[in-house]
Amino acid sequence: MSALRRKLGDEYQVVSTSASGGGLPPPRAAPRGKRQRFVDKNGRCNVQHGNLGGETSRYLSDLFTTLVDLKWRWNLFIFILTYTVAWLFMASMWWVIAYMRGDLNKAHDDSYTPCVANVYNFPSAFLFFIETEATIGYGYRYITDKCPEGIILFLFQSILGSIVDAFLIGCMFIKMSQPKKRAETLMFSEHAAISMRDGKLTLMFRVGNLRNSHMVSAQIRCKLLKSRQTPEGEFLPLDQLELDVGFSTGADQLFLVSPLTICHVIDAKSPFYDLSQRSMQTEQFEIVVILEGIVETTGMTCQARTSYTEDEVLWGHRFFPVISLEEGFFKVDYSQFHATFEVPTPPYSVKEQEEMLLMSSPLIAPAVSNTKERNNSVECLDGLDEVGTKLPSKLQKITGREDFPKKLLRMSSTTSEKAYSMGDLPMKLQRISSVPGNSEEKLVSKTTKMMSDPISQSVADLPPKLQKLSGGGRMEGNLPPKLRKMNSDRFT
Repeated sequence: MSALRRKLGDEYQVVSTSASGGGLPPPRAAPRGKRQRFVDKNGRCNVQHGNLGGETSRYLSDLFTTLVDLKWRWNLFIFILTYTVAWLFMASMWWVIAYMRGDLNKAHDDSYTPCVANVYNFPSAFLFFIETEATIGYGYRYITDKCPEGIILFLFQSILGSIVDAFLIGCMFIKMSQPKKRAETLMFSEHAAISMRDGKLTLMFRVGNLRNSHMVSAQIRCKLLKSRQTPEGEFLPLDQLELDVGFSTGADQLFLVSPLTICHVIDAKSPFYDLSQRSMQTEQFEIVVILEGIVETTGMTCQARTSYTEDEVLWGHRFFPVISLEEGFFKVDYSQFHATFEVPTPPYSVKEQEEMLLMSSPLIAPAVSNTKERNNSVECLDGLDEVGTKLPSKLQKITGREDFPKKLLRMSSTTSEKAYSMGDLPMKLQRISSVPGNSEEKLVSKTTKMMSDPISQSVADLPPKLQKLSGGGRMEGNLPPKLRKMNSDRFT
């Protein structure tokens, strides 16, 4: 019965969330169970490799890296075990030589020269090896020149000891100086925030460096992990999408001296283009943040990681400022590093905001340059005319006249035709037409006059007979009497 009530309660909450509309913020979602993360907050990846089969031999081929990657308890165990086994083995070899030569029975005979002086049992052989390996040399136990096999074993011991020391001590040194511990002093904010910045909806989180030593060439990247299904039906459980945090502008290259707020602008290219405050109640995603840089003191590359699930992204929040100016320096207050406060933020996605903006903005007819574009604008205006006829009568009266879109269509088409026809005129005529006060009739008359002047000049240059054929007889009235008489005598 209680399970049924819980189920009904969850369904009621989902229905109430989808039913709430308008500008009101949606109700808070029911608390979810513990989310399985791909990357923990401390940067550890929750991935286990299984069923490797015969591929485990690859770990032995790179034994040094395998030892470095092991946990500290296993490293210490291997370190102690290796030295213990090596020491016992070499001490046994010295005891065997003493046993085979009979030095154990004649150790107290002053007239006998043994291989190693004062070695008469296994503990004494072990002490001789330790003194030799650690180069302590108390002087009580020493090798003599009467033992060639002891000299050979001494050379082998020196070579083997150098190899074991270089391998194990180098492994421990690399593990102690690993830059993973440097990542412990790189902080990420506990939550990410979504709010308006510079007029754009922006996803933000904060990163800081607790040490005075800098991170050289620090760079930050973000990955969005979200399951999706391709159009071909393939299901991708952990599809990785890139979140742009300033790669195109160089903002991803950080000068990490004080805490910085990393921003991802949500636009049409962002994977969060359809994300709204309401859809976050049902979305499941994980944002993985990767900060890389070179440790200034050691020169080694360091990487710090964290992640934010959908429950850790706060809609309509902004980070508190943490930097203040003191006497001669800037002070960072890390007590406010994770603190946020609410700011007015539209609960809609960027896609919904753009659609509402297009529906509410007035029509601005663009300048067209050819007949095809004019026809497209006419079709758009016809569609708006149909929308205008569907408006209530009050809104139609407010607009002035019911045929306002048609009138606007005529005006825009006439203007575009004029702009198109002016482009074909010479530059001189275009300058004349741009002067205010020159109407279309004046422009036509000036054009006719300018076009007729060269024609009249060309006719005057023709012979009189051709002038008569081309209508030049009408121009003889302007000639002097002598020229008219000469022309008439010449062509009679």
